[in-house]
Amino acid sequence: MFSQRTLRRLLAPLAALLLTSAAHADTYEIKLPPELSSSPRLCDYAPCSEVLPGATSFSERKGQPSYVEGYRDDAGQKTKVGYVMLSTDITDIPAYSGKPVVTLIGMDTAGKFTGVKILKHSEPILLLGIPESSLVKFNNQYLGQFVGDNIEIGKSRPEENLIGLDAITGATVTVIAQNQVMMTSGTEVAKQVGILKPVIRPQARFPISDAAPSWANLVADGSVQHLVVKPEDLGLKGDGRPYMDLWFGYLNQPTIGRALLGKDGYASLMARLKEGEHAIFIIRTAGMDSFKGSGFVRGGIYDRVQVRQDKDSFTFRDLDYVNLWGLAAAGAPAYDESAIFIIRGKGFSAAYPWKLVFLGNRIDKETAAKTFANFDREYWLADSYLEGGRPEVIKPDPTWLKVWKDKALQIGAFIVLLLGVAAAYANRDRLVRRSSHKNKWRVNAFKYTGWLLSIGFVGFQAMAQPSITQVLTWFHSLLFQWQWELFLSDPLIFIFWIFIIVTVFVWGRGLFCGWLCPFGSLSELLYKLGRACGLKRFQFHLPQALHDRLKGLKYAIFFGLLAVSFFSMGLAEKLAEIEPFKTTFLVGLLNRSWPYTLFAGGLLGLSIFTERPFCKYLCPLGAALAMPTTFRWFGLKRKDECTKCKACAKGCGSLAIDTKGNIDQRECMLCLDCMVLYYDDHACPPLAQERKRRDKAGQPLTPIDARGYFIPIHPAPARSATEEKHS
Repeated sequence: MFSQRTLRRLLAPLAALLLTSAAHADTYEIKLPPELSSSPRLCDYAPCSEVLPGATSFSERKGQPSYVEGYRDDAGQKTKVGYVMLSTDITDIPAYSGKPVVTLIGMDTAGKFTGVKILKHSEPILLLGIPESSLVKFNNQYLGQFVGDNIEIGKSRPEENLIGLDAITGATVTVIAQNQVMMTSGTEVAKQVGILKPVIRPQARFPISDAAPSWANLVADGSVQHLVVKPEDLGLKGDGRPYMDLWFGYLNQPTIGRALLGKDGYASLMARLKEGEHAIFIIRTAGMDSFKGSGFVRGGIYDRVQVRQDKDSFTFRDLDYVNLWGLAAAGAPAYDESAIFIIRGKGFSAAYPWKLVFLGNRIDKETAAKTFANFDREYWLADSYLEGGRPEVIKPDPTWLKVWKDKALQIGAFIVLLLGVAAAYANRDRLVRRSSHKNKWRVNAFKYTGWLLSIGFVGFQAMAQPSITQVLTWFHSLLFQWQWELFLSDPLIFIFWIFIIVTVFVWGRGLFCGWLCPFGSLSELLYKLGRACGLKRFQFHLPQALHDRLKGLKYAIFFGLLAVSFFSMGLAEKLAEIEPFKTTFLVGLLNRSWPYTLFAGGLLGLSIFTERPFCKYLCPLGAALAMPTTFRWFGLKRKDECTKCKACAKGCGSLAIDTKGNIDQRECMLCLDCMVLYYDDHACPPLAQERKRRDKAGQPLTPIDARGYFIPIHPAPARSATEEKHS
């Protein structure tokens, strides 16, 4: 028999093989030089010539956000051939790991992408299973595409001028984030260098009013907005103070401008502005740093704040700055720093929504490296401040919503499956009462249907197998940058996890693990098929004592992965390959290197002879779900006699019933076999004994109540003398 020591000896070489085979992932969590994000000479630390073919020399970083120009040598003359940008200089969009994919992007002077190179990523799905070459192949789809085109993940739709890109199977969230990185980076630079022209919007017209709103009134109607950035948002240690606490608003509107600056201050500012120019104010009431930054000292650019309207960005130079001497609005707060900035872009219009963006650097807690981050707050004048009210603005659907719409039928079918299984289990008493120990088809019909749909639809077709890597990734995202949109981009996994969390606290882990987990369903189906094919005499269960020792191994694996993730998320993701889910459903047994195929195939082969070996002893996800199962609302029923009777324990495939008849709900897969026995007056010893006693005494059999006992026989009431006479 296997002991824990023997099992550890078998698993150790496997872990070594997993770590060794992962070495090909050249850019996974690679340590980049700090100068990459700080040096003016970007191309001294990045292979710029690889993404901009033909360029032999490069400028220093310029612009806001920054980029570099590439030149070729034509007979001693420099000719500009394009631009190179580092994605983390421009956007902080995280991928599935919660960290951005650091990408070097090349673009020619016509605005077409010329090259894409991944410098660093933290995506576990690209570490093991899906080769990194798949991401390279995905990025190559951008080559030759114009930055101003409408490019999205999915099928092309010529009628909508939409260019579709093929996703990476099993890495949908990663490529959705990467598409946003590519298009955001390209358009930001293209607008700066004049490739993309700003959208000309109709200018706002303001009604005449003598109102003098207070600060509180301006805040209430949205004329003054509040943007707060916490130290934790930037990877810094918090002390209760905000990192940046900003208030801002639009000053051209007469009612607002006069309320904030006073009549004379407003008149002076308006006299200073030329036609088509706009003014905003910003104050910092608290914080740990300046919103003005230090870039204006070196290059005349205020590199901490920016205004964005749709796809247009407006930055501020030293000539765009005006002193704000004070706020006239009643109740205005005291402040530590202030400014008035002038927006000179012709495309800006106060009639439409815009955002104030604070630009900062996020510090990676693991590597101490800095990555770009931005935080924004939308501003839109209220209807009462615009003549004719707000214009109609149709905002495009966010990326995650487009994914949900594209997968509407699949999502609907998946929700029906989850609700159907939940409804079937919620009616378990009715199902088990109509079954018997020898005839369990009613229960099994629902359970086996759930298995088949889970394996075929959820596992192989939708590839929505939940995994411990998602638990670790979500935990990691909470530490670095949590974004609901990121996890909404994978709708089936998102819905599945909501279902799992709810049902774990209602019924325990068993509904997911026993009915809906694709790998668990496949494992048990193989066991049932083995029995049907005549292999029953070779099938076995471990002795209860050994089982009780080994079942704790999965908890050790879970806590081990969690502990490792505190120090190295990459190593934790590698070790999480103890789950065979990726090999079985996402990549395929025949598409991975032999250690993975051997491990997953071995577990499935072993499942033919013993029931759910991985689920019982190795699954870290099962361990993670077992712990909150302790606090479930509803458990399986037990009679008083169950503490003495061993009948249920002998037939429990999960070995979840101990020698005293108690069910360990953390280990129970909710197969309901014991509940069928519980209500069966031929198979349940206490009920069978009572049935035989009544038969011998000539007493009728009453129905079995919800507690699992025959309803007591009540003696007939005594009849009166009159009733006796008439009888």
